[in-house]
Order: sequence, then structure tokens, then C-alpha cells
Amino acid sequence: MERPGVGDFARSYDATVRGESSHFVWLNRSKESLTLDVKHPDAREVLHRLLDRTDVFVQNLAPGATGRLALSAATLRDAHPRLVVCEISGYGSSGPYRDRKAYDLLVQAEAGLLSITGTADEPVKVGISVADIAAGMYAYSGILTALLMRHRTGEGTLLEVSMLEALGEWMAFPFYYGTYGGTPPPRSGARHAVIAPYGPFAGGDGDVVYLGVQNEREWQVFCEQVLERPELADDPRFASNAARVEHQPALDLEVEQVFGGLTTPEILERLETARIASARLRTVQQFADHPQLEARHRWHEVEIPAGTIRALAPPATIDGVEPVMGPVPALGAHTDAVLDELGFDAATIAGWREAGVV
Repeated sequence: MERPGVGDFARSYDATVRGESSHFVWLNRSKESLTLDVKHPDAREVLHRLLDRTDVFVQNLAPGATGRLALSAATLRDAHPRLVVCEISGYGSSGPYRDRKAYDLLVQAEAGLLSITGTADEPVKVGISVADIAAGMYAYSGILTALLMRHRTGEGTLLEVSMLEALGEWMAFPFYYGTYGGTPPPRSGARHAVIAPYGPFAGGDGDVVYLGVQNEREWQVFCEQVLERPELADDPRFASNAARVEHQPALDLEVEQVFGGLTTPEILERLETARIASARLRTVQQFADHPQLEARHRWHEVEIPAGTIRALAPPATIDGVEPVMGPVPALGAHTDAVLDELGFDAATIAGWREAGVV
């Protein structure tokens, strides 16, 4: 449901996908777009008819806004007992931060994520909208849980998800490490704060390989088969993960001395043969051409208003179910069809369009 004339503000973030916003294209495949001015008195009948046939009502308006529109959770639940109401906000419906505006970067800061992300010299935000995504995913799992509850009880419910609390759940490791260990995990760039060796190492050709050694058995194998320096496994500086983290500069030097004499393909071959977890540093374009995604036929074509684009299939592959890969809608593309389905006649729809209701 979008505002007439302007639509979801994410539509105008950029125009890089054949005139469409990359954020909007990402998030709105297979949806229908209904334009409706929910503040207009005539919109209420549309909303009521929609809600009569709705399973889930999701809103992320400012706290209190739905009450002013007579769409509060209590009002909706009284009128539609089977309805699942999901409210998403920055900081929740109560508490001193209730009315604060919340954007992804700000929530990353408030959740402490920035304090542990980046280098020793500078905190750095995560390159994708992790606070938004965390809230969306917990809303998704919460809605599915609520629908299962309704299947058993016959009753809908209210569920609330805040960006701070969603991202806070993802901060559990640094919370426990810092609270009970006495010091927070240090910012370590692409390396791991408490595991070594773990992170990027350059080969002699200048390309970068990422690897992760998770336990002492792997450390032994890494020294013997990858570095071909078995004596390092028993070096007191590196004899345990805690010791390796404590002496990480020396450890990195030992690894880099070996890797510097090898090409990246040679390093990756040794790592794969030894079954040490590793990866190449890929660009976004190299990700788009990833051979694993190609082999698993993950790319599909999706229609947008200006043509056809590539899109990844949903990551949950369900046996026997073809994923829905419908078009990304133009603003208001389905308004007339939805209103007609709800029983409104053409003259009423035309009048509403002229008055700016839809």
C-alpha cells in the first residue's frame, strides 16, 4: 500500500536498475501495488474491506500513527479476531527511545555494532542494511509463528519487532565476550577478533585469499599440508587458539612468508586439498557470475516496468515448489484491479482518482 503520486520513498533512492531503485527492486518482487491515501475518510471503507480478507497486517509507521488512523492493534484485533498484526519500529512502542527516528546506520551505532566493526583506527558501518534486514527477518519468522498459533487456537495476535532488539540479538557474541570477559572484541578489520588464523592473506601474485582455521586439528593440518611447516604446530606461541590470537602479528608473518611464494590458485589448491575453509575475495560482479549459483540455476528473469532483470531465487528451496518470481510493480499498477475485486464500481474509482484518494 503506497501513497498516491509518490509511492514508497524507497522508489526514489536511486534509478540504477533501468530507471528503478535498486532497493525497491530488491524488496518488492511479486507484490501488488495499491495506492491509497489512508488519511482520507473515503479510504476507510477500502481498508475495512481489505482487512475482512487479510491474514496479516504489517505496519512500520511512527509510534502512535496507527491509533490516529483508527488502525491501532487493539482496534484491528477487536474487529478482526483472526488477524495477525505485526508492528515494526526502530526502538519499540515504549521506553525513552520510543519516538526517535531510526535509520539503519543509527541503529548499528546504538546496538554497539559500529564499536566492533572496522579497523583499530576507525569504526565502519556494515555495507548492507543489517538492522533493517534483521528486523524484517524476525518479523517474517514471528508472523509465521503467529500463523501457526492461529491454526491451533483460531485467534490472531499482535507481534512487535524493533530494529534495536532485532540487531541486539545478533550482538549476543560480543555482549557475552565483553561483559564476562572484561574487554569488548577489538575491531579487527576482516580478521576475527578471537580466532586465528582467520581472515585475509595475500598471495605472491597480489590476490587475496580468505581462510578460517577453527580448531586444533585443523591447525595441525594447516601447518603440515598448507604451510608445509609442521614445526609451527607445536610452537608455544601458536599451540592454542588463545596463544595464536595473542601472538597474531607473528602468526600472520609466518603465514604471509609462505603465501608470498605462491600464486593464489596454488594457495587455494593447498587449502582445498587440506580441507581448510577458504574463499576468494570476489567483487559484486564476480559474485553475480559465481559458478556455484550458475550450477544451481539460482538466477531467474523478473519483469520490472522498464524491462527484464536478473534476480536470485529465494534462498529457501522447498522440494516440489517453484518459487514465485513475479514482476516488480509500477506505482499503483494494481489499484483498479484490487478495488474492483473489493466490489467498488468504476465510477467510484474514477472519482477517487480525481480526488487523490488513490
